[in-house]
Amino acid sequence: MAVRHLAAAAVSLVLTATVCTAESRGPVTNLPLPRYVSMKAATGNVRRGPSLSHKIDWVFKRRSMPLEITAEYGHWRRVRDRDGAGGWVHYALLSGVRTVLVEEDMLTVHARPDPRAPVTAAFELGVVARLGECELDWCEISAGGYSGWAPKKKLWGVAPDELRE
Repeated sequence: MAVRHLAAAAVSLVLTATVCTAESRGPVTNLPLPRYVSMKAATGNVRRGPSLSHKIDWVFKRRSMPLEITAEYGHWRRVRDRDGAGGWVHYALLSGVRTVLVEEDMLTVHARPDPRAPVTAAFELGVVARLGECELDWCEISAGGYSGWAPKKKLWGVAPDELRE
């Protein structure tokens, strides 16, 4: 009897490990989950489920807004915004162009990824900026013709351990 329970526990553990591994990649795109994208369209319906028959809960109305994809189903992606609001969006409304949301008012950006480097600009809270290169603690961002390096922890739309060239 104990052997049977032990065998069932081992099978359960293997299945759980398989599911966890499978969940780290999207079943449709084989891209990492979660991952960040941006809104390609100026507006996008956010639905309760992955089809046109599901109710629209709200509409995203900000082109280039960063979003986090948390699941995939066919042509649909489950996304969430900075505030955790989200639902299912058709993939055609999304872009792989990376953007971030500035999370500090008058965030100063620097010429180099160094707090002692000259300040090149200051961005207001809520600005959507294009994401460039990222090092361990800093990312290069640009918006409105200005660019510079900002501390990664003051941006939403980039993973804490993410590196970009």
